[in-house]
Amino acid sequence: MKYQSVLFTGANSIELGELEGDFFPLGAYDVLARTQVSLISAGTELACLSGVEAWFGFPGTPGYASVSEVVAVGAAVRGISEGDLVYGMGGHRQYQLYDTCNPRALCVKVPPGLDAAQAVFTRMICVSFTALRISSIELGDYVAVTGLGLVGNFAAQLAQLQGGNVIGLDLSARRAQLARDCGIRHALQLDPATVADDIAAITGAAEVTTLIEATGNPRALPGALPWVGRYGEVILLGTPRGAFQSDVTELLSQVHLDGNGSLSFKGAHEWRYPVQRDAFVKHSILRNAELALDYISSGALQVAPLHTHTLPPARAAEAYAGLRDQKDDYIGVVFDWRGLPPAH
Repeated sequence: MKYQSVLFTGANSIELGELEGDFFPLGAYDVLARTQVSLISAGTELACLSGVEAWFGFPGTPGYASVSEVVAVGAAVRGISEGDLVYGMGGHRQYQLYDTCNPRALCVKVPPGLDAAQAVFTRMICVSFTALRISSIELGDYVAVTGLGLVGNFAAQLAQLQGGNVIGLDLSARRAQLARDCGIRHALQLDPATVADDIAAITGAAEVTTLIEATGNPRALPGALPWVGRYGEVILLGTPRGAFQSDVTELLSQVHLDGNGSLSFKGAHEWRYPVQRDAFVKHSILRNAELALDYISSGALQVAPLHTHTLPPARAAEAYAGLRDQKDDYIGVVFDWRGLPPAH
């Protein structure tokens, strides 16, 4: 059958195209679902669109966050039925096929009553979760989060739930305000000339014990290291992109000896954990997704202030241009697939 998909057909070239899918007969463990909404992951998808991600080939369907309505299930599928809403790591396409016996597949039921356009933000919350899973944050610790896009905002919210006194920092006044709207009390527009004093005023002249770097811009890190106290930790949550030349000896001295020193660096890439539960690993992406959905549903995590745009897939070019060129306005951009005719 033929169905619609957002396609990157070349560097900076986008179209809504048609794909051919031979879904039937379903495998015993397959779940076929019709997409309701999908969420753009700006950092990864803009990098793919620009052609700098070697793993993404043109033409290709971008995206890895969707909420869909189940239309058919295989004979061996348990716990998921036709009509259920499910969250998964599906791309920007009209239909999703999940093989539930694949250890890297994710197909999680959305709690009753939770709006699909909120549930789809689970994907970015799961990215943020890793920073908290590997952290040493304890009740009352001061935690700085640099970068208050979706990933940084959710990391700040999760760190606060974990008991941290969170200081969110972003060059954008708009993103700092959105963080405050999401309940982050100390969310500041970062001014390099005053940021050290701003942090000291909040902490009572103490340093932070944890720094979560969520921008992915390698230039942001060296200037932030002096904020971290002795024996503190620096968590790299944002994926580093772009060239940056610096004196690595100076940076390593900051980590090892200068000032506070004795810092720990931790990589927080989401895929350090298995997708499915594993008896030998404490955490999993599945468990993070289940918790994220529960926290959104209960209001423990705030999503609504970050949901800035809902667009039909036909306006995909507009969506990506906004995320690239109007970063203060386009933050949480959702494609709504419900208005498209069924596959044929």
